[in-house]
Amino acid sequence: MDRKRFLVTAAAGLTLPKYMVSCARGAEPADHLKPVGEAKGIHPGRVVWVHDPDVTDWKGPGDGHWWEGDRMKQKRVDRMMERAVCALTGATQATEAWDRLFRHLNKTRGKKDSGYTTGEKIVIKPNWVGMIFRENRVDPKSYNFTTRPDYMNTAPQLILALLAQLTAAGVPQKNITVCDTLAYLVNEYYTMLHSAFPRVRYEDYAGEFGRLKVAASTVPLFWSCRPQVETRDFLPASFAEADYLINFANLKAHVGAGVTLCAKNHYGSLIRWPVQKGYYDIHPNCFSKEVRIYRPLVDLMGHDHLGGKTVLYLIDGLFSGLHPKDPVPQRMKMPPFDGRWSCSLFASQDPVAIDSVGLDFLQAEWTDFPRQDGVDDYLHEAAQAGEPPSGTFYDPNHAEPTKRLSSLGVHEHWNNPQEKKYSRNLGTADGIELVAVT
Repeated sequence: MDRKRFLVTAAAGLTLPKYMVSCARGAEPADHLKPVGEAKGIHPGRVVWVHDPDVTDWKGPGDGHWWEGDRMKQKRVDRMMERAVCALTGATQATEAWDRLFRHLNKTRGKKDSGYTTGEKIVIKPNWVGMIFRENRVDPKSYNFTTRPDYMNTAPQLILALLAQLTAAGVPQKNITVCDTLAYLVNEYYTMLHSAFPRVRYEDYAGEFGRLKVAASTVPLFWSCRPQVETRDFLPASFAEADYLINFANLKAHVGAGVTLCAKNHYGSLIRWPVQKGYYDIHPNCFSKEVRIYRPLVDLMGHDHLGGKTVLYLIDGLFSGLHPKDPVPQRMKMPPFDGRWSCSLFASQDPVAIDSVGLDFLQAEWTDFPRQDGVDDYLHEAAQAGEPPSGTFYDPNHAEPTKRLSSLGVHEHWNNPQEKKYSRNLGTADGIELVAVT
């Protein structure tokens, strides 16, 4: 059901499909400026939002594709990435910012106060669900798009900007892997990436045409609901062997989960389909409209080799839309977008804070799916993972409940969509701080 039919049906008082009943409520969150959890980062709870409306001149479908030619202004994309990491860390240059990011993560992991060390490996996890192997969007025999070439995948231009910063900070290309385990890395993106950074490891579902095929490690992930399943989950070898991870999600609404941001990006950090037979089915508790229930996203956020290794969380907000309904991006109406592309990039060291901010933007724009009941329940669970509202013993690292996760970050909702201020902006509590850069 599209948005027009939804509104007509609701206005006419007709019966809505069961899964959409809660969408009709359009309820405002009840916890404005009421932070829960423990803020993370050099500047705790900081989320940086960079907005550049001139980063693209793509006019939409019919004007080629947004990733083609110079429709995305690479120099402006580079500048957005530089401003993001500098504002996040308080550094004046990107190389200094990355040194601060590496040092902070190492100290929080109980390691010595050191930056990047030669030989250490980094995995970049984009969200390339628009190339997912199960949905026939990419021809597996040619690796070219067959449908939805303008879908809102993590932009190759942003990956290029990130790779440029990492290599400038001293990370050899050969020690960097770009991987979405469920995607075919299409030629249209790969050509751009490989031409600029030919020694980076590009890993995908099938490993054809110069890509590397994702392989399983011996590192397990245990679901804290302790399901009785036939097949255990193991992380990809590149993730298990990495010293650092960069989670590069997208700013999208979602018909099932309400939103899909950094936490749900880890669906593509498992070497199997989310509902694959024999494995634990992630969808029911991820899509549930209930509250105070076990949320598998918390296990993904808190696993030692996923969230535990993440040095930076990023959300590509250059374009936005509704997954899986929208084949192309949707212009956003809320200020300051005012009917244009969202042209944004978000960055944080706090996985709960960045998803909280992304959720607020999407709830301000969309009156249906992002506002459905239970949409932020995973954030409440993650923020209070040591003593979650559900009572779950969150421990994805051990076969039996052994060591509870502690708070994974801080959650709250902003004061209103116009001012976009959180408790740290207002000096009222130790919650989120949103730093806007234009």
